[in-house]
Amino acid sequence: MAGSKGKQKTARDMILSLALIGIAAAVVYLFAIPHDNHAPDLKRVDYRVELITARRAASYPVAGPEGLSDTWKATSVSYDGANGDYWHLGFQTPDAQYVQIEQSAQKRADFIDQATQGAKATKATERIDGRVWTHYTGGRYDALVLQGTPGSTTVVAGTASFADLTKMASALRMEKTSAP
Repeated sequence: MAGSKGKQKTARDMILSLALIGIAAAVVYLFAIPHDNHAPDLKRVDYRVELITARRAASYPVAGPEGLSDTWKATSVSYDGANGDYWHLGFQTPDAQYVQIEQSAQKRADFIDQATQGAKATKATERIDGRVWTHYTGGRYDALVLQGTPGSTTVVAGTASFADLTKMASALRMEKTSAP
């Protein structure tokens, strides 16, 4: 009989140990791990210097928005003259969606696939401020691709609605500035 009491005590100790580990894990989960389900607040960037630089350096007129409300937050900007005159400007919309302006002198089909993340052209086109844009859907982003721009490709893409993409496209001003 002496042997069975030892086995019962060992099993009971193991169950108590597991219970204590479970309680400790629950405390860590509840109090030590953040549970904020909100998207992080993205930092607003000032893109004016990069826009001026790109407009001086690029081989095409570079797109920059004018007249958007302050509720549109610029979150990313880059220009790479060595890689096909690549221009990028990203925004967070007032309803926390994403819109990007992408331009490049790279091969048009490859660049559109990259900028739209796999979206395909639809038969829908839209005239925005006198320019014709083709709707793209089906990839990670929906997009508007500007037609009639030999030597460069302009894409407005993102997770935002076509209404917000159109708002961005209508705010774009294409300029090329000569270097001083």
